Parts: sequence; structure tokens; C-alpha cells
Amino acid sequence: MALPILAVMSEIDPTARIRPSAEVGDGVAVGARTAIWDRAQLLDGVRIGADCIVGRDVFIDSGVTIGDLVKIQNAALIYHGVTIGDRVFIGPGVILTNDRVPRATTHAGQLARTSDWTITSTHLADGASIGAGAIVVAGCDIGADALVGAGAVVTRPVPANALVVGNPARVIGWVCACGARLADETGRALLPETPRGRVVCSGCARRYSFDGQRLTPAA
Repeated sequence: MALPILAVMSEIDPTARIRPSAEVGDGVAVGARTAIWDRAQLLDGVRIGADCIVGRDVFIDSGVTIGDLVKIQNAALIYHGVTIGDRVFIGPGVILTNDRVPRATTHAGQLARTSDWTITSTHLADGASIGAGAIVVAGCDIGADALVGAGAVVTRPVPANALVVGNPARVIGWVCACGARLADETGRALLPETPRGRVVCSGCARRYSFDGQRLTPAA
């Protein structure tokens, strides 16, 4: 249940559930029916939409914005400069970074402070999924309904509906909005080198047009 002191300091919907061991900073907004589990940390200015789950030991840095129906699994780390759309899944141990040139000290040899580096923003579009233990390097936006495989290291932007795996992450196929692997009309898995044509989802029967680089919903 939401603690009364948090409701005064922040914009906590009365239906939100926040475990007593969670830490919630000033100016935090938590939407209706969202659950914040044990030892999660939400720093100042975090905004989380409705019907979300924030798992145990999750860290969400200041100013991060998260949409509705987002599921963040245990021990994920989400740093300042990240924005997350609706219906996004973030697996356990995922790291979303914000600094492409990390250094502990300044040119003068002093310990670097917040004002001493430039934040590189990252956006996770609606419906994207990030598998367990994956790392997204700052500035690598994840397209709508894309799927990042477990343990992947994302070093470049990921197109919508792309399936990427490995280190560095590479496109090995394409997925439907429902999450199923896409195939061409003969039933063969859709690969990066697949010729242009129509694509059908084996899971939900959605149809797409494929131009070799992106998918477009088809009637």
C-alpha cells in the first residue's frame, strides 16, 4: 500500500501499491494500480504510468519517464535520460545506460559530477521487449515491438519489430506485435536477407508488408 508520507511528497495514485522498503524521491508520479516492489529506488522526478510493475531492487534514475502497462523485472537499472513507452517489457538485470564516454574524473583530475558529462538519451518505443541481462548503450533507441534477446549488448538503434541478439547485437529476424517470430507466406522464418514481400504471423495471423528493412502493417 502507498505510504501516506509519499502521497504528500509525490503524485501517488491511491490505488498504487508501494512496498515499505521501496525508496521514492520527491516529485515522483505513480499511476493507478501500479505496483512498486521491495527495495526499488525511484529518484526525484520519476514518472510511471498506470498498471505497471516495478520489480524488486530496480533502480530508476531521476527524471525517467515510463508509460502505461510496463513490466520491469528485478534488478533492472534505468538511468537518467531514458524514456519508455507503453507496454514495454524490461527483463531482470537489464541495464539502460546514458553516457557514451564514461569517465570517473574530469580533465582536471577531479571526481566527475553530474554537470561534468553530457547525457545521451535513449527511447524504448511502445511494445518493445528487452531480454534478461541485456545492455542498451546510450543513444540506441529501440523501435516499437522490437525484441532484444537475453544478454545482448545493443550498440546501434534497433528497428521496429526487429529481433536482435549477441554482442554486438545484430538483426537475425523479425517479430510480430504479439511477440511471435514472423515468417513469409511459405512458412519460412523471415530473415534480414529475405526478399521483399508479404509476411504473416504464425501466432495471431497479423499481416505485414516487408521491404527488406522494415515492416508495415498490411490490410
